[in-house]
Parts: sequence; structure tokens; C-alpha cells
Amino acid sequence: MKSAIIKIALCFLILSVVACSQEDSSSQSALDTTKSAAVDAMADVEPDKRANVLLIVVDDLGYNDLSIHGSEIQTPNIDQLMRDGVILDNFHVAPNCSPTRAMLLSGTDNHIAGLGSMAESLADNVKDRPGYEGYLNFRVAALSELFQDAGYHTYMTGKWHLGLTEETSPVARGFDRSFIMAQGGAGAFSNMLQIFGPDKAIYREGGKQLDSLPEDFYSTRFYTERMIEYIDQGRDDGKPFFSYLAYTSPHWPLQAPQQSIAKYKGVYDDGYEALKARRLQSLKDLGLIEQEVKAFPHFSDEAGWDSLTDDEKKYQSKLMEIYAAMVDDLDVYIGKLIAHLKEIDEYDNTFIFFLADNGPEAHNLDEAWEGMSEFVAGCCDNSYENIGNANSYVWYGQNWGQSGNTPRRMYKGFTAQGGVQVPAFAHYTKALPKGLRVKETLHVMDVMPTLLEFAGIEHPGSAFREREVVSMKGESMLSMLKGDGDRVHDENYVIGWELFSKRAVRKGNWKIIYEPFHEVLEPRVASIKSDTWQLYNLEDDPAELNDLSKENPDKLAEMIEYWDQYVVETGLVIPDTWDGY
Repeated sequence: MKSAIIKIALCFLILSVVACSQEDSSSQSALDTTKSAAVDAMADVEPDKRANVLLIVVDDLGYNDLSIHGSEIQTPNIDQLMRDGVILDNFHVAPNCSPTRAMLLSGTDNHIAGLGSMAESLADNVKDRPGYEGYLNFRVAALSELFQDAGYHTYMTGKWHLGLTEETSPVARGFDRSFIMAQGGAGAFSNMLQIFGPDKAIYREGGKQLDSLPEDFYSTRFYTERMIEYIDQGRDDGKPFFSYLAYTSPHWPLQAPQQSIAKYKGVYDDGYEALKARRLQSLKDLGLIEQEVKAFPHFSDEAGWDSLTDDEKKYQSKLMEIYAAMVDDLDVYIGKLIAHLKEIDEYDNTFIFFLADNGPEAHNLDEAWEGMSEFVAGCCDNSYENIGNANSYVWYGQNWGQSGNTPRRMYKGFTAQGGVQVPAFAHYTKALPKGLRVKETLHVMDVMPTLLEFAGIEHPGSAFREREVVSMKGESMLSMLKGDGDRVHDENYVIGWELFSKRAVRKGNWKIIYEPFHEVLEPRVASIKSDTWQLYNLEDDPAELNDLSKENPDKLAEMIEYWDQYVVETGLVIPDTWDGY
């Protein structure tokens, strides 16, 4: 009864002020203020009880970099969320970051959503084609736009990589508030070191491009704390939030506070081959792979640990220490965000989805990008004592990177499993079971329909905000996540990949891969063949070591037909030139 009386009184107050404003237009300012106060008061009485959504993306994290998967890197906060949620053991993304993000926020294939190729490396024959705009195009209704129209607060902090201009920034795609780094990567500190070239990295707050960052800026901490600020500042009206927290760590250049790096001093002194062997055995001991599984082998053109000098070993060990510090700090600050949600009594009312955007970055970048060595030599001090600081620029390379996704083949940039299978989980204490591990093949395109169904939001179909849009290709995982079913896709489900002419198709446990000669250059291991389709059975061969194309020509032909269908469905075009990856 008391609540009803308050509501009636507040409504009467609003009506009274409106009537007065008709008599005296000079009272408009007072009207706006009074209406705002009345709406705020009403929200306190009857808040919106819809659940929040928190979407977390980490950059270049390997499946094996989490301690729940046998890593020596300490990730207790992420581990606990995974144990209390649903772990997706067979979750797939694109080989590189911006194509994954385009699919995440559109629910459709990256060749349709605007990132058929990364904006940094558009070949001449794909420029100006639909699906190759180099930004999240307006043929899709973005996930953030739909949440915004449904009455959610929409917030983003971190890496955008879906458009450099204000017109293609988060503020133009449905985010009420945002603080982002626009490009593919940047240093972790305040000097705005970008990943290649002399210019500063592009940061935006809302639509405004920034000239500088706070002196104490450390990306992982800052993005977390800014997201907490956004959430707190929007609480007064009682509306739920959709928050997209897209960390740049552990993307290169490898940088972290020295106290974080010191935590892993000496941990990697026995070398990259020993680390890979330990992590492989940990996966077996945890029951995540079979005991007889063999790992993708060491690259023949890479030096063995025992062949290095003592100084080389010391330097190499510190590279991995910095990487571990970046992953550890991710866990620390995710833990701080979770603790804050508990403090404000929103933790149990928040659906959390976590994923990495691709496999670990294990390229030797000075070989992958022409001019990289000269750029790094001119910008930074990479002495042993200085690496990890703001004015250093290092990456950890193929040997350490192979530990991030062993036993799988290759890494970021490749359509092999090491590039496209990543850690992912969903967490919601009110409805999802604890400790469920899902083995079904899932895809990043499935995230958007899942979150929309969870929030009770319908995709608009073919028209949205006075423009034509495409439908989603993904399927909702929600029933499966709740334990109400064990499948999302039927037995005919096919996944296709293409980036920089590297191609793959998967159906069930069968997969074909095509590696063009420009990427392989020379066979670093005997199993990598160029310019021909290879066939693998992932159930028996998760490392994609044993090409079965000659033994199974009919299956190979069937899979190539699926590839041809994928080309037609997405409108993809094989680029005629390549740059970088």
C-alpha cells in the first residue's frame, strides 16, 4: 500500500508540473529537472530487474595459459568462474582478432560483417567489396545496438579494432559510454606506443580521439576500473547494463609492471621445450586429452633450448615471464571486477561470457612483417634490464607460443586448431549449472543469439534503424548452457574459415586445411604441405598431424564441396596479395 501511494504521488507531481509548464514556457528548465527527479525516484521504487550481461574478451590468450587447464600461470579468479559455470571445451573463433570481434558483435560471418580481411592488409582485389569494408559494416545490427534499443545501459572499455573513425567507433554502434583503443594493438602504458609505425596509437573516449593518457595508465587495470566507474555511475536509474570489456593483454608488445614480472622470476629457466612437455602432461593428467595424444612437433628451423648461450636463455626466460605477468594481471583485475559486482549486489544478477579472440601469437614478428626489426630498433630499448617497460617492444615467438595451445597445430593467424580453438565459458549463478563441460563444436557466431535470447531481445530481421541488415548465422546456446539439451547444432553443421588465403572447413570431427605457399615458404615440419587440401580426423588426431586425404578421397571431395558452399554463402574472395600474416 505504501509503495502504491508513493507511485500515485509521484505521478501527480509530474502531471502538475506539466500543466504549469503549459502556462509558462519559461519554466521548461524546472520541468526537466523535476521530471528527472521524479523518474529517478520512481526507479528507486520499482527498478528494472532484468539481468546484466558482461562480455569479456582477452587478446591472444592460449587455451593452456589458464591454471585450470594445467598452466603454471596463476589464474584463480578465472578458474573459479569456470568451475562455477559452463566450460566450452570445443569453442572456435577466427584466426585473427578483428574478424572474431566482427562475428561476436554481428552473429554472422566476418566476410559478411565487414572484416573479410583485416583492415591493415586489404588486397587490391577485395577493396570496396561488400564484406571487406575494414570495419564493422552497417549491413549488420550490432549486439550493442540491440541492447541499447532494449533499454540497457551499454558500456565498452578496451580494444575495439572494428573501425578507426568516429563514424565507425563504439559510440556509433550502440555504446552509451566507451573508452577504447581503436587499433589491433598498443603498448600497455601511457606513452601510446602502437604496434607498428611512428604515430601514436588511437584512443577514444566516446567519439573523441585523445591526445594523451593518464600518467599511471596500465591498460588491464585502467580498462577494468573505467568499466567499474561506468557501472556505478549508471546505477541510479535501476536499468540493467550490457558491458563489453575487451582487454588488450596478452597481445604484444609484451609489457607489464615490474612487480608483476618479478612474480615469475626463474619459473621458465628450464626452457620452452620443458614447458611444452609439462603443459601437455598436465592436460593428460586433467583428463582433457587422451594419454596417447602426440603434440605438434617443434619447428625444425627453431633453435633448441640446449643450443642457446646462457645469456640467450636468460633473455628468453624473461620474455615468458613478462607474458605470464600479463596473463596473471588479467586474472587479478577480472577478480577485482567480480568482487565489485558482489559488493554492489549485482554478481548473481549478471550473465558472464568469456572468450579469447584467437590462439596465442607465436609468430616471429620480425620475419612476418617487413620493416619490423628497423621499427623496433628505432623506437625502443630492448636490453634485458628494460624489457617489459613502456619503452620496450618484444614478443615471445614460436617456441614459447607452442606451449599456449599444445598439442594443437600452429597458432594465431592459422586456420589449424591452434589458431581457432580457444578457451571460453559462460557463468550465471541463477540458471546455469556448475562445472559442466561441453564438448560440442561451437562458434563465436553463437554468442550473439545466446545473449539476445537470454535478455529476451529479438533480432530485427531484415530491417533495423532505417537500414537493411542481414540475419544472424549463429544459433543460441542458451538451452544447452542451462543443461536442458546437449546440442546447439545438428549433424550437418559446417564451419568455414578463410583469412589471407588460408582456408579450412570443419564438419563433425572431419576437417580440411589449405595452406598457401606464401605462408609456409618451406616445410618446417613434414606434415605441413602447401597449396593442397589436407584432411584430418580431429577425434583421433587433435594435432592435425596425419593427412588422410589419400586414404579417404570421397571424404575429401565431400569436404571441398562444403568449402565451395561456404564461398557462395559468404561472398568471400581469395586475396591476390598478402601483407604480414
